[in-house]
Amino acid sequence: MNSVEPELYLCTPVKVDYTKSYYIVGFEPNATMATAHHMLLYGCGQPGSESAVWNCGEMAGGSGEESGSPCGSGAPSQIIYAWARDAPKLELPEGVGFKVGKDSPIQYIVLQVHYAHIDKFKDGTTSDDSGIFIHYTTKPLSKQAGVILLGTAGYIPPMATEHMETLCDVQEDKVIHPFAYRTHTHSLGRVVSGYRIRKDDSGTDQWTLLGKRNPLTPQMFYPVESREPIRKNDRLAARCTMESNRTRITKIGATNEDEMCNFYLMYYVENDEPLQMKYCFSNGPPLFRWSNRETELNHIPDYDASHL
Repeated sequence: MNSVEPELYLCTPVKVDYTKSYYIVGFEPNATMATAHHMLLYGCGQPGSESAVWNCGEMAGGSGEESGSPCGSGAPSQIIYAWARDAPKLELPEGVGFKVGKDSPIQYIVLQVHYAHIDKFKDGTTSDDSGIFIHYTTKPLSKQAGVILLGTAGYIPPMATEHMETLCDVQEDKVIHPFAYRTHTHSLGRVVSGYRIRKDDSGTDQWTLLGKRNPLTPQMFYPVESREPIRKNDRLAARCTMESNRTRITKIGATNEDEMCNFYLMYYVENDEPLQMKYCFSNGPPLFRWSNRETELNHIPDYDASHL
C-alpha cells in the first residue's frame, strides 16, 4: 500500500486453486475502523486488474495508480462478505459454506479495503495489514451459501428525513434459507430494515421482518428475525431511514461525504446452486418509493420499517 489519499479504495486478489472445490465457512477480520472504513470480499470469475494491488473505488483515476473494478467486466461478480465498524468474526452455520474453485463461478477472491482516513499514514508509514482471514474446508457441503445485496441510488434533500427503498421479485425456482443480515450506511443512516413479502390468498401482502437495526452499531452479520424459507414469487424489500441536518443535497456515492443504503441478506440453498440474482437495486428517491403505484404493494409497515 503506497498511497496516502483519503477515500482510497484498494483491491488485491487471491487466485483459488481450480483443481478442487473449497467451502468457505468463516471470516475473521483483521482491521480497525480507525484505519479501514469498510472491507468487502468479492467472489470473481476474473479480477478487475492483473496488478497485485489496484485502485478500485469510485475515486479511481486521480491517484495515478492503475484503476479498475474489483472484478473483471463480463465475469461473474458477487459480494460474499462485508465488514465495517469493528465488527467481529463471522462463522457460518454448521454445514453451510461458500463454494469456490473448481466448477464454481468464483475463481478469484478479491479484497477491497476502503481507507476513509489517512491519519495512520501521516508519519510516513505506507504499509497496512488490514485484511480478512478466511476459514475453509475441502469437505463437500450440501448447503451452499449466497448473499444478495439490496441497495439504492438516489439522493437525500437538505435538512430532511428521507426513506431510501428498494424492491425486487424472486423469480428463480429455488428455496433459499436466510440466516444472517447486515446493514450499511454512512453517517446519516438511522434505521435499516429488510423484509420478505408474500401475498396471501386474498391478495394482502404479508411483510415478514428479516432484520432491522441502527446501521451505526457494529456492521456485522446478525441472525435474521425469521428463518422461514424464501421461495419463487416472494419479494424482497429494504428501507434505509436517513436524517440529514446538512444544508446541501447528499447523494449516493463512495465517500464519507456521500451516503449508501445497503441491506445484505446471507442465505443457503440445500443441494442446489445459490441465486443467480446477486443484487437488488432501485433508483431510490425521488424516483422510486415503495408507495409508487407500479409496485402494487399494500399494507406497507411504514412506522415499523423506520423505528427500532
